[in-house]
Amino acid sequence: MAESDSQTPPKSARLLSLDVFRGLIMVSLAFNGFGLERTAIAHLRDNPDSWFWSFIKFQTSHVQWLGCSYWDLIQPAFMFMVGLSMAYSYVKRQREGHSYRRMLGHATTRAFILIGLGIFLSSQGAATRWWFTNVLAQMGLGYVFLFLLWGRGVRNQAIAAGATLVITWILYVAYPGSGLDLSQGAPDRNVSPKWAQTHLENVGPSWHKNANVGHAFDVWLLNLMPKRAPFTGEGSEQIRKPFVANPGGYQTLNFLPSLATMIFGLMCGELLRSQKRREEKVRLILVASIAGIALGWLLGAAGVCPLVKRIWTPSWALFSTGWCGLMLAGLYWLIDIKQRSGWVFPFVVVGVNSTAIYIMGMTLRPWVAKKLKIHLGDELFLIGGPKFEPMFQATFVGLCLWLVCYGMYRQKWFLRI
Repeated sequence: MAESDSQTPPKSARLLSLDVFRGLIMVSLAFNGFGLERTAIAHLRDNPDSWFWSFIKFQTSHVQWLGCSYWDLIQPAFMFMVGLSMAYSYVKRQREGHSYRRMLGHATTRAFILIGLGIFLSSQGAATRWWFTNVLAQMGLGYVFLFLLWGRGVRNQAIAAGATLVITWILYVAYPGSGLDLSQGAPDRNVSPKWAQTHLENVGPSWHKNANVGHAFDVWLLNLMPKRAPFTGEGSEQIRKPFVANPGGYQTLNFLPSLATMIFGLMCGELLRSQKRREEKVRLILVASIAGIALGWLLGAAGVCPLVKRIWTPSWALFSTGWCGLMLAGLYWLIDIKQRSGWVFPFVVVGVNSTAIYIMGMTLRPWVAKKLKIHLGDELFLIGGPKFEPMFQATFVGLCLWLVCYGMYRQKWFLRI
């Protein structure tokens, strides 16, 4: 009996820990980090030396350039779970009789839909913004390549992941136009002298914000896109607005090293589907994850490749994927092995409809907040005082989005791409 308890679950069984993992990440996003960043800022105005609120602010916001916070791990977790999910979803299609050609067509179609949806959600203004840095667009750009590696074996997948990271590193270090004069910065590219001196002092020129090969590629690519300003009056002509720089330093080429993150997720998914003992699977994921964290950190500490999420440096791909692997191993051990799943339902509701809540979170949060104020009063978000207003607003809005997902779950409505 003990032996059978350690075996892989029936191949038709759903991986509950994956749904919970996806749900945890989506709750973080849909609830907008529970408003903790803005709440921390409000407290730090009166008590700037508070270690507690400084810690909360750091973990719920993106680092400026070097380093890592919890909030920086949200997108890597997305990318990692794409690969993890693929290990299960296409096996299911294969069992349903789909040919390889049909599955490749599905993967290609899905890639284009993800890219289009990413552009749509990034275009909140009056004109289409042809940027490819949204997480959905990044997934789409690498999705077909990921599919081509599905079922190809751990050796080929590891070689492909390593190759993408090495190619990325070569592209950045070999590009001749990299680097900024830190005393001057590049104000036209959203890099002030003060910011450059604070955040780029110990960063090699190949990895400077908006002064690297990724930025040069986007200046070329995005200025080919039909990005236009809206009409300004009757008879006005649309005027082409050139792309100069991404304000946050994010680049389209991030899809290349983030493809490695998806490949590592695919490798973990195929490991979890294997006939190995469950405990051995956890040990392998833990060892690989710790190795990824250590190697990524060492590459940054040695000056070979800094840890920068905004341009998804190869060291960042290794480091962040390691943390994703630790989260997966912990959830898999707790939920699928130890069967401690009494707490997971709120996250499963979101995890099985992650696309739906992501779209709602990107488009409806301000509208929901406005409607809550109209119907329940301006004091709704002030029940904890002005400093906690962002936290209560984000929480109540997030609960509204969760209730929509709960209704969909009850009706068995699942938004698939």
